[in-house]
Amino acid sequence: MKKIVVAVCLIATLWSCNRLDTFEQTAFFPNHVWVSKNQPSFQFAITDSTALYNIYIVIRHEDAYHYNNLWLNVITTAPAEKAITQKVNLQLANNTTGWLGSGMDDVFDHRIRITNRPIHLKKGVYQFGLQHIMREDSLPAMLNAGIRVEKVHS
Repeated sequence: MKKIVVAVCLIATLWSCNRLDTFEQTAFFPNHVWVSKNQPSFQFAITDSTALYNIYIVIRHEDAYHYNNLWLNVITTAPAEKAITQKVNLQLANNTTGWLGSGMDDVFDHRIRITNRPIHLKKGVYQFGLQHIMREDSLPAMLNAGIRVEKVHS
């Protein structure tokens, strides 16, 4: 019995020391509508500048969202640098298979990589902002939008 308790404590200690190298934050849209003036922003601290990272946009919407895509401005501010704006067209569905994300009932999740390849990030705090630039000012059936920064393990 004593050996089992020691083994469980050792496993719990090792598991708690394992660092999670993924940062993900999302913003919730009241009434499931993303109004263009609602521009969520997120901050992440990067401590390992030797690692490579992938950056994703995270979108959650209902089946009632009536576009196949989502145009965004992604505003990135790196430590001690000016903000850079990147216009992205996120493909959420196609005419053959429908929604490209994973779904449950009428809710669909998308994690869409916006970096072409893994990149190095400087040590420090990064700020990301999201602004939808669709022709329709208020996008109904949108639940969440966010950023995911994921360390690449070799």
